[in-house]
Amino acid sequence: MPAKSKAQQKAAGAALAAKRGETKKSDLKGAAKSMYESMSEQQLEEFAEGARKGKPKHSSES
Repeated sequence: MPAKSKAQQKAAGAALAAKRGETKKSDLKGAAKSMYESMSEQQLEEFAEGARKGKPKHSSES
C-alpha cells in the first residue's frame, strides 16, 4: 500500500532508514517514530516507494 501524500512517504523513508541502521532511532519524531514502532521493514518499503510527483503535500483525513 503506497503512501497517499509526500509527508507520509517522507516519514516512512525516515523510519525505514532507522530500521536499517542508517540513522538513529532517537532522531525520529512524530509519524516516523510511530511507523518505526508499528511497521515491519517490508511494510515501510512498500509505503515509501513510488513517485512523489502528483501526490499532495499532506493527506486529508476523511
